[in-house]
Amino acid sequence: MFRLFDREHPTGPSPAVDIIPLGGLGEFGMNMLLVACGETALLVDAGVMFPEPELFGVDLVIPDISALERYDVRALVLTHGHEDHIGAVPHIFTRFQGPIYGTPFTLALVRPKLEEHGLDPGDRLHTIQPRQIVEVGPLRVEFLRVTHSMPDCVALAIHTPAGVIVHTGDFKIDQTPLDGQPFDMHRLAELGAQGVLALLSDSTNADREGFTGSERTVIDGFEEVFSNAPGRIIVAAFSSSVYRLQVLVDLAEQFERRVAFVGRGMQHMSQTAERLGYLRIPAGLQIRDSDVRDHAPEDVLCLCTGSQGEPMAALPRMAIDDHRHIHIESDDTVVFSARVIPGNEKAVGRVMNHLARRGAHIVSDDQKRVHVSGHGSGEELKLVLSLVQPRFFVPIHGEYRQQARHARMARLVAPAATVLMAQDGDVIRFDDEGGRIADRVHTGRVLIDGTRSGEIVDEVLRDRRHLAGDGLVVPVVVIDGQSGEIESMPEIITRGLAVDPKHDDVLRDLPGVLTRALAAAPAEERTDPGLLKERVRQELQRVFRRRVGRRPLILPVVMEV
Repeated sequence: MFRLFDREHPTGPSPAVDIIPLGGLGEFGMNMLLVACGETALLVDAGVMFPEPELFGVDLVIPDISALERYDVRALVLTHGHEDHIGAVPHIFTRFQGPIYGTPFTLALVRPKLEEHGLDPGDRLHTIQPRQIVEVGPLRVEFLRVTHSMPDCVALAIHTPAGVIVHTGDFKIDQTPLDGQPFDMHRLAELGAQGVLALLSDSTNADREGFTGSERTVIDGFEEVFSNAPGRIIVAAFSSSVYRLQVLVDLAEQFERRVAFVGRGMQHMSQTAERLGYLRIPAGLQIRDSDVRDHAPEDVLCLCTGSQGEPMAALPRMAIDDHRHIHIESDDTVVFSARVIPGNEKAVGRVMNHLARRGAHIVSDDQKRVHVSGHGSGEELKLVLSLVQPRFFVPIHGEYRQQARHARMARLVAPAATVLMAQDGDVIRFDDEGGRIADRVHTGRVLIDGTRSGEIVDEVLRDRRHLAGDGLVVPVVVIDGQSGEIESMPEIITRGLAVDPKHDDVLRDLPGVLTRALAAAPAEERTDPGLLKERVRQELQRVFRRRVGRRPLILPVVMEV
């Protein structure tokens, strides 16, 4: 029943098919999945995760893809254009030579990412449409339209020798999508009737009851905001929420307000979406951010970045009066039209406090329906399970508690399905013996410094944590290069040491302590800068450990005269 290619393999066992999540299970973001049949493999998505505060100086986190070395990766298939699904594409682009498949909007977001990293995509970007099928070795990938918070999102039906594997990507079931392109439930039901080997389904909102709701549900809340706002309306949202941008542009036209896109990400996304026909802006409605000051406040709508409190984004800069063109006034209404990502609560709270000090009226989803999720809630997840009725079910995307909740739903809705609770690195194998977690490969995280200086190794991160926790001490020692005699009293430079009387006492004593310690050292050691630096480091570490109980990072400087 589940043998797709029986005509090609009339006798003998079907080749095993392995599914290996490299990221995106038990966490939000960093989505990446490997599907392998024999030596041939394809990747599904290549996403990033944004770092936790304790990852000092880290801009992006991507999956460790060292496990790819054992496979012949023939293609990368992208489900949609969110950063947690495409952000790592430039970092894996050179690790394989095959095509990258995606919808027009998705690839329009990928191309500039590659170019920013100095990579020429050439002819490797292949545009696909829903219901299209592409072949990757023995695998056939069928694309199915799904609805989400941005245009051009697809699920995948991967036809393998072992059976059909359905990967939903990120989705919700929007019955009234703004672009008129509905969720392809008909094809999903056909696949279910024909027999689906395994379903891998988005678990992000598995702990939410009911239905998520259409993107249209925010219209009423925003109409109320537009009707009551005496001055400018400033809406902070994810720039990728193109449907939200369309709702706001339509309302701006209805309420006779001009629209300014503020922030580099918002400007780039709006231009790309308008160029491809996914965002319709009436002629004469849009103004530049530099022109906002030339219009009456009650005639302006600003759509900006910064809904998560990112320090350099547009709204946080406005909040501290540091934006070149826009300054918050007491009659302004600021709307946070995005869900706060866990971990960003303090940053968003700080921005709200700064806005409140400037007299702005603040509106969030807690007060009015100005945001709707792009992920399906419980009833939508049950509907997909009911349509597909897979033999095996693997909950993906989201933290473990969401995956576990999704698994419980599967046991109720599709009781014949075997649930496989996988983790990143698990090898899920389908063969003539059935489906199971058969092995593990090495997975992990790679930390990326956004300056493009490369990956941040453990030692660098450890030093950054060390600096943040205990500070920095730079002892400067001047010696005679010939005799090794100390020419002057050592100087001690500090950064990041806590203000404490014990520190003051130690810092006052250190030059004398160092002078005595170096005077007692052999002349050969004093004339060797490397040995002298190590002596200075050890002496200062000993003093700080004994007298202060701290271990600042010590960087000796030896100057020879």
